[in-house]
Amino acid sequence: MNFVTHLECANCGKHYDATLVHGLCVECQRPLWVRYDLDALGKKFSKKDLPGRPPTMWRYLEMLPVNDPAKIVSLTETVTPVVTAQRLGSSLGVKNLFIKDESRLPTGSFKARGMTMAITKANEFGIRRVAAPTAGNAGGAMAAYAARAGMESYVFMPQDTPAINVKECWLAGAKTFRVNGLINDCGRIVGEGKVKMNWFDLSTLKEPYRIEGKKTMGLELAEQFDWELPDVILYPTGGGTGLIGMWKAFAELEQLGWLKSPHKPRMISCQSDGCAPIATAFAKGERFAAKFENAATIASGVRVPVAVGDFMILDAVRASAGCAVAVPEETIAPWMKKAISLEGLAICPETAVCFGALEMLLARGDILPHERIVVFNTGAAQKYPEAVHEKIPLLDISKPIDWNKI
Repeated sequence: MNFVTHLECANCGKHYDATLVHGLCVECQRPLWVRYDLDALGKKFSKKDLPGRPPTMWRYLEMLPVNDPAKIVSLTETVTPVVTAQRLGSSLGVKNLFIKDESRLPTGSFKARGMTMAITKANEFGIRRVAAPTAGNAGGAMAAYAARAGMESYVFMPQDTPAINVKECWLAGAKTFRVNGLINDCGRIVGEGKVKMNWFDLSTLKEPYRIEGKKTMGLELAEQFDWELPDVILYPTGGGTGLIGMWKAFAELEQLGWLKSPHKPRMISCQSDGCAPIATAFAKGERFAAKFENAATIASGVRVPVAVGDFMILDAVRASAGCAVAVPEETIAPWMKKAISLEGLAICPETAVCFGALEMLLARGDILPHERIVVFNTGAAQKYPEAVHEKIPLLDISKPIDWNKI
């Protein structure tokens, strides 16, 4: 059994029947939360039940909205490691820097968490055709899980989406389209096609369940830190589902009494100044973010000029006493190279944004050197060849090697 009681609009509070298919709130067109009977859940399930369970995100099954475990659509979503980053931390002057490496998940990014949950719920509801706009990784994840479930899938992505993302969607059998616009333009196409094409819209936060999959990042992190949460979390923010999901996870864990203290992390929303709607709204003290015009960044996952969950991101950031910041676009590639060369982890450009933000916030005194800091690596560097412009010399083996140039 699951412990879901209802769905609830994150904006106006309207309740919806969780046994029926829903997208956005019909009253205000804002996202829906999944709500649980946490009192009942706590009586049936405790953290003492976790040891011995398989090391996947499904170890928290009772805290997820699954009705029928037989309908779960999975590619084995492993618990991702928290890796100490001593060399990188030392270069920044911090003592306790950790990287939670989501690149180990199926399809190479954190998007696997959301899509395994969304496709699982679609499978439970009998949905057989799905569609989504994507900046890259979400489309690849949706295509893979839809293929696993035997569903038909449609993916729409900006024409300059990394080539590997385009190819992985196509290889997984998705009907794949490039669009001469941004992700919001792709989202408009998906929305317009709902009636004509009879597909279910799996856009970020336009259905209630991707956030529940992303919530497991927070559940894992809490368990990995022995239920004593870190001081700061830096998270690259496009649609923001992961940040919102983790904040929801921490609130549920607190209500269940699983946390050793009420202390919760300061959530830092990290963006590039090439696309910074959330950082701009935060600086202005606004709850809703205006569309960011002429969005451009090599960190394609944060190139989201309009986020339907903007207020949810900003609410979480402010409730945590955190902040939203934008870093100079030109610092992303150097931080990507520096982080990988110091730690050997395949850091994506979105995560490089977080290291730029960490450097900035340390200089401002908003993060202190002794604090426990977690940065999320949301995807594998190998999926972003266009973000790297290397100059690697060619050795001509027809000539003697000039060892002075080696």
